[in-house]
Amino acid sequence: MNPKAAFLPLNMKYPYKPLAHIFLGLSLGVIPLISKKPDRAVESVDGSVYQIGMLPKDLYKKLGFKAGLSKDKFIAFDENISTSDLTFGMIPVKGGTYSMGSSLDDKNRGDDELVARKVKVSDFWMGKHELTWDEYELWMINLDKDNRDYNKLETTAQDELADAVTKPTAPYTDMSFGMGKRGYPAICMTQLSAKMYCMWLSARTGNFYRLPTEAEWEYACKAGTTTSYSFGDDPEELSEHSWHLDNSRFQYQKVGQKKPNPLGLHDMHGNVWEWVLDQFTPPEKKAPSKLLVNPISIPTSLYPRVVKGGSWDDGEKTHRSASRMPSEEWWKEQDPQLPKSVWYHTDAIFVGFRVVRPREIPSLDEVEKYWPSEKEILAIPTR
Repeated sequence: MNPKAAFLPLNMKYPYKPLAHIFLGLSLGVIPLISKKPDRAVESVDGSVYQIGMLPKDLYKKLGFKAGLSKDKFIAFDENISTSDLTFGMIPVKGGTYSMGSSLDDKNRGDDELVARKVKVSDFWMGKHELTWDEYELWMINLDKDNRDYNKLETTAQDELADAVTKPTAPYTDMSFGMGKRGYPAICMTQLSAKMYCMWLSARTGNFYRLPTEAEWEYACKAGTTTSYSFGDDPEELSEHSWHLDNSRFQYQKVGQKKPNPLGLHDMHGNVWEWVLDQFTPPEKKAPSKLLVNPISIPTSLYPRVVKGGSWDDGEKTHRSASRMPSEEWWKEQDPQLPKSVWYHTDAIFVGFRVVRPREIPSLDEVEKYWPSEKEILAIPTR
């Protein structure tokens, strides 16, 4: 029996994190039940009164994006974030048709896995690694602007666009919870935060970035394979490719230390679960009969949404390429704020993300499928 099962509330489908909750509670030093909604304006990360930034369609137009195929060569490249010393690798993923999900006769199949169906995806680039704190905090706590101020750099038009993207409110505790920052995957963000970071990264670099769809993520993870994992079917080999419950020393690890999959992508199995764009929908009893082209389940409710890949706190079955998990409200259980933050999942110390850059830029009318919608942005609390 899983020792964590003894702590599993009856209404909770996925394992509760008892030790993590105790640790988080001590770190926060507060009890959510006695928190109250502030009677003052919310402060931004720099102490100023919080403001909502540029809307997605406005940024799209100001960046000069146009629907159509990118003129850049479809090869691996390193993206440079010009206001820092950071670069990150992007790997080309040639589109194609594959079997998404798992077959009904797969003995290791999870209850929430999609029934195998034929899916076609288009070309895209994907981040070689999970997004690290080094990259994420440039936006999350506005280090991008701090770097420019410190180096006395003259503000450019690109800086102004990046600054115009909405930033989170100040975090109420160290969101790494002492597990490490430099070179470690960023965690505890909501899907909204991950999408807003992609919007900011697009403004910062001039390239169109977003989260992957579930179909794109799984296609990249499988990397042309039809086995349970991208390296085969034998879970005994998992430790060569993944950080999981039995080898992680009970925390996430620096990105890129394990063997990559056949495309050169690291940590697709394990380390942290990764956000995708889709609403979580329970699997059908029968797979769709027709070929699905670039499918995406546009979210219509805050919960549940999809994360993929398994984490440092999970066993071998959840690290399978077809595995998926829904987000849940308890991921904010320790959040001391009322209303709960739209930016942080305090209890999701096992969830991060990686970015993709589609080879074909979407149209202006489609951009809100991939970046936060105007409705989502306008609904962000400012008091």
